[in-house]
Order: sequence, then structure tokens, then C-alpha cells
Amino acid sequence: MDKRFTTFLLVAFVVLMVNMQLMRWWQQKAAPAAQQAAQENAKLADKPAAGAADKQPELAAVAADEPADEKAAADVGAEPKKPAVLAPPPQSPEQRLTLGSADPKSGFRELVTFTSAGAAVQRVELNSPQYLDQEDRSGYLGQLDLGVVPNHEQGALVRVVGPGTPADEAGLKVDDVITELNGNAVLGPIEFQEALEQTEPGDEFTLTINRHTPDGAVDGRKLNGTLRRRPMEVIRPEGIDALSFLLTIDSLDGERIAKDAEELPGIMMRTSPWQVLPRVDPDEIAFQYDLAEAGLSVIKKFRLGKVDPAEADNPSAKAYHLDFAIEVRNTGDREHKLAWRLDGPTGLPLEGAWYAMKISPNMRGGAGMRDVVVGFLANRREKNGLVSAYTIAEGTDLPTWQDDWLKYIGVDAQYFAVALLPASAEETDNGAADETNYGRAVPIRVGDVPADRSKLNRTNVSFRLISKVETVAPQGKPFAQSFKIFSGPKKPALLAHYGLGNLVYYGWFGWVAQPMLEVLHFFYRIIPNYGIAIIMLTVLVRSMMFPLSRRQALNAQKMQELQPEIKRIQEKYKGNMEARSKAQQELFRKHKYNPLAGCLPVFLQLPIFLGLYRSLSVDVELRGAPLISESIRWCSNLAAPDMLWNWHNYLPAVLAGPSGWLGPYFNLLPCITIGLFIWQQKMFMPPAADEQAAMQQKMMQYMMIFMGVMFFKVASGLCLYFIASSLWGITERKLLPKSTAPAGGASPTTAARGAVARTGANGNGSSETKKKNRGRA
Repeated sequence: MDKRFTTFLLVAFVVLMVNMQLMRWWQQKAAPAAQQAAQENAKLADKPAAGAADKQPELAAVAADEPADEKAAADVGAEPKKPAVLAPPPQSPEQRLTLGSADPKSGFRELVTFTSAGAAVQRVELNSPQYLDQEDRSGYLGQLDLGVVPNHEQGALVRVVGPGTPADEAGLKVDDVITELNGNAVLGPIEFQEALEQTEPGDEFTLTINRHTPDGAVDGRKLNGTLRRRPMEVIRPEGIDALSFLLTIDSLDGERIAKDAEELPGIMMRTSPWQVLPRVDPDEIAFQYDLAEAGLSVIKKFRLGKVDPAEADNPSAKAYHLDFAIEVRNTGDREHKLAWRLDGPTGLPLEGAWYAMKISPNMRGGAGMRDVVVGFLANRREKNGLVSAYTIAEGTDLPTWQDDWLKYIGVDAQYFAVALLPASAEETDNGAADETNYGRAVPIRVGDVPADRSKLNRTNVSFRLISKVETVAPQGKPFAQSFKIFSGPKKPALLAHYGLGNLVYYGWFGWVAQPMLEVLHFFYRIIPNYGIAIIMLTVLVRSMMFPLSRRQALNAQKMQELQPEIKRIQEKYKGNMEARSKAQQELFRKHKYNPLAGCLPVFLQLPIFLGLYRSLSVDVELRGAPLISESIRWCSNLAAPDMLWNWHNYLPAVLAGPSGWLGPYFNLLPCITIGLFIWQQKMFMPPAADEQAAMQQKMMQYMMIFMGVMFFKVASGLCLYFIASSLWGITERKLLPKSTAPAGGASPTTAARGAVARTGANGNGSSETKKKNRGRA
């Protein structure tokens, strides 16, 4: 590795890393103290009170329910009337229900848990062994949604048991009371959860439970089973506003929700338990909320997609969705004009927040760990947009969408996404409809803004979709609209089924990243280990570049041979840079040495490096792919740092904190990578010709250490590529023919030509010397 190659590699890498850090800094700077802004905005007469954002998913500085233009105002009424107080429906006990299964052989891809409180989605768990939780490695029994036992009795009350979970396989049922775990008393839900966090996948468990029989007796029994790895939760409760796809009436007969309120007075659709309708189809759940005084019934239906038996072995089969329908029926004796309001998903994954750098096409505000994405069909062309978590946390200049045909709107995370797709988007002829299929949509923040500015990218975000105002006649056709809710991995073949292919973004080097991924997946099909596949990809890339890299190595070797001559020229023309440059160019011409020839392989390798970096940041296939085995914590995720040792308790937070320079784990592979770079530098860099060159070489060694710090949190798969590439380069250089230069450094031909140049053809000195002597005479 010659000096130019090392310098170029260092500069390119440092520019890349500095750019990444600047982007992080700019993204954080783009969202300053949002909480302070919210307090200032709350003082304005036309803004909600400061406490409103704490109790509902509202925008930090923009009221989501305010019409954005005259068209929207005409739909819902320019001036909201004083709402009539409606009597709330009778309260019914909260119920929890499930669709799907945690068993991947069940024909489902997901286990979805619902609650009748708000008729909402509580969580979505993926059942594929490929999509496991990479951060929580405790034993998984199943999401039991434990409650306190009535009458202050000891134990934990089971409120839901998902089919296919270890709890279900052991025989646990709803309303069982867990009194012991592995012989240890369970005082309550918190103690049970803490005890479960101390277990590991594969551990055997014994539950002691009390079960009430139909005659009122208590049946005590023991249940046994085996804990598993925790599945990935694409939707999960987070904070106070924990539920997804909450629905309410946005306007009723010209009366709209007040700016500082969650719902119209007397309506509690977001918080009250809805009536669970009888389940005619086991794969469908329906909820109903009656507004008796208005004579309206609101129904929400969910149906979970199932794998076609013909595609049972296809991991990209179209089965990662809920069919979702909203109906408003008028059972009264007068017509109503109304619009509904639907909030989107919350609690998408935050895994890798301390090391991941999400790629986004959004140049304004960058990208957070969770962003709102939207797609429209306009003039037969698709338009896509992204609003970052930073922008939403700031709460100013947020867009309102309402003029185009909505194709999808959702929340996008690093490797997973949840999107709402109107069924009408599939029916329209590529956006040829004259009217829109919704009223308006806005991005919203759910809960509080993180107090730590370095965590603004983790802001819990969602969206709000408001329907157009429709007239519902008494005993007439219901106001109905259907959707698909996609919730799953960002796998291109899977996303294509839902028209969400552009959620996978490779950046400017996608033209390199995508072919490399295809080759990588091909190698994986031959040898099902992505670590080996990356090494095979490295060998393929270096083999194809061998002619260029060999020429580069020979060029560097020739440069080393010419060092003594270059040093003599530098000493001879110390004070004349122009003469020195001309003499060096003449020397290079004589020996057919091109100083720029060694840069071509570097220019070719840089897109490959960036393409692989993008691939590891985007491809969900590499997420959770182990180098050796998933049972070994080290290097168990090639899309993440190797995480050899958790050292956050031994170093200051500025270094080892979640937002520190190095992160909470000591990573071995970056150290090996930088060590190989330094070794190559010492082995192959020619000796310094002067003090300036020596100083440059020392600076490059220091830059290597700096690069190691910047490199410390990159994906272990990328380190593996660099390690394999460096070992290939060392081997390649070692196998080249050795130089035939004499001890003086220049080759025999060089020495001979130098002697002729100095003595002239007749041996009495050069012609230039003779001319100078004659001039003196």
C-alpha cells in the first residue's frame, strides 16, 4: 500500500465519517428545544395548552385538526360550532383478543393483539425465526399483559395468551393467576416480569397457577414448558399513548373537535372499551361503538392476512397485513354530516439507535429512527415524501397533505415499516380519479419530546388521517372505507406486493449496492452463512480487480526503487521547486512510472465500499445474520457492531454511553481492521525521502487511530469485508516478484542511465556542464 493509496483511503474514509457526524449534528440542530417551543406556543391564544401534548398525540406546534386551506374549511365548517354534549355509551369490561399465531407453521406471519379499549391494535409480533429481537435476549414466554389480582391477592393475572407462544403451549389460559415461577413466589406483575428478565432462551420453566373453575372453585396446578427467543415487535406499547389505529369522530354536523381536546364532548371512542361483536370468522375481529343520541354506530373490522398454501415456503408471501374497514351506520331518523379521524401506528422498533445511521432521501432534516412516509398518485405519476422525526419533534413547518390521491401513509423504521394503504388506491387508474380519497393527513408526534437532544431521532411519531365529510342518510348506505395495514420487514420482494418498494432506499450508490446484494444473496444460497458470503464477495471483487491492483502494486514497488533518485533530486534542487518538478517528471518518464496509475483501483474500490456500507444499513436479510451462531452473542448480527464486551459501566458516558463516541460495547473487529491497515502501511510504504515525508507518514499513523474511533461502531459485516480485503492485499503484495534493485535503491538500468546522464557520451561530463564551462571561459 503506497503513500498515495493510504492517503486517499484515509481522506475518503474521514470525509465519509465526518459527513455522517455532521449529518447527525445537523439533524439534532434542526430540532432545537422542542419542549421550550411548545411552551411558548402554548401562550398564544390560538394554540393548545401546554398540557395537551402530554395527554394526546398532538403536534408540538401545529394543531392537526385545523383545516389547512379554504377547501378543508368548507368541508368541516369554517367556524366550529359549540358541540352538543352526547351521553357516553354504557361501559363494558375491557377485553384483549388476538389474531394469528406465534407459530410460523400456522399459516400466519404475525401474532396481533387487540384491546377493546379504543378498539385498537396493541402490538404486532412477527413469528419468523429470521426476525427476532436483537437487543432483548431474555427468555420469551409470550405477551401476557399481566394485571393485578382482584382483592389485593398475591400473584399476576393473565389477561391474554397468544396462540403458538410458549405460554399457550404450556396450557396457560386467560384469567389464570400465576403464583410461582420456578418455585419462587410471584407477588405481582412487576415481580414476575423482573424474574422473567433473568432467564434465557432455552431455559425450562415451571408455572404454579390458580385457575377458577365454572363452579367457583380454585384449581391449583403446575405448567411446564421451554422459553424461546423474543420475536420482533413491529408495533408495541410505548409511553402513555400506547395504542395504534385509534379512531374517533372528527366532525359531526358542523361541530369539530376543539383544538385542546381529544374528542367531541360525550364521545370517548379513543379510551372507552368498545363492544366486541360475535366472531363469525376466527380470522376476523369486529368492534362497535354506539352513539345512541345521534343514532350512529361506528364499526371497526380487522382481518389478518394468511399465507396461500401454495406459497407456504415463500418468506416473501403476501401475508404481512391486516384488512381494516371503518363503517359508520345511521340507525336514527335524521341524516348526519360527519368525518372521522384515524391515528396511525405507534411504538415502532428502535433497535440499533446507538449505532445505526438510517439512510433517507430526505435532504431536509435527515432521517430519524422513525419517520413518517407518504406516497401519492398525481397526474399518473407517483410522488413520495418523508418527514423526519427531527422535524416532527420540532413541530414547525409540518406539511398537510390533502390534494392528491393517497397511495399510502406510514411510519418507517430502520428495517421495518407500518403503512396504511387505502383500498381505493388499488382501484383508481394510476391516480386518474378527479377527487381525492381522503380529507387530509398530517404527521404527528406521540407523547413527549425526548429531553436529551441526542435522542431526538427516537421521537415516537405517527400520522393522522381525516376523512372527507360525508352525508349519512338514516337507514341508508353506511359511510365505509377499507384499508390494508402493512406491518413487516422492509424486504423488496415483500414490499412489491403492497406497492411500497421505494421504502428501501440505497442512496446515491444504489447502482452498486443492489448488484452486490444480489451476488451476496447468491453466495448465501450456496453456503448459508452471510459471514462466509461476505468473504466470498470480497474474493470475487478483489479477483476482478487483480489486474489493476497488480499494476498498482508494481507501480508502488517502482516508486520505492526510485526513492534514492528522488531524494538526490530534492537535495539538488532545494530552492527551485519548478526545476525539482521537471527533474522528477523526467525521471518518471524515463522509467515509465505514472504517479496517478495507483489511484484508479482506489476510485473503483470506493463505490464498492460505500455500496456495501449502504447494503448493510438497508438489507433486512443481514439483520440478525450471525458470523458463527446466533447462540453466541459476539458478532451475532452482521448489520451491527460485533459487541464483544459491554464496557459502559467502566468508561465515562461521553465515550461508552448510548450516544458516546465509542458506544456501550467494545468491538473487536474494528481493532483488527485498523491493525491490518497500520501493518500494511508499515510493510509497503516506501521509506521517507525527507523530513516532510516522514512527518506525513506519522500523521497518517495518527489518522489511522482517529479513523479507528470513527470506524468503531460500523457494521461487523463491513469490518469483515475490510479484513478479508486487507489480507488479500497483503498476500498479493507478498507474492509479487521481488525487486532487483541494488542496495542503493535504484535498479541497474536506472544507475546506468544516471551515470550516462552525469558523465555524457564521451565520459567527460554532460553536454550541459560543457556549455556552462564554455560560458565561463
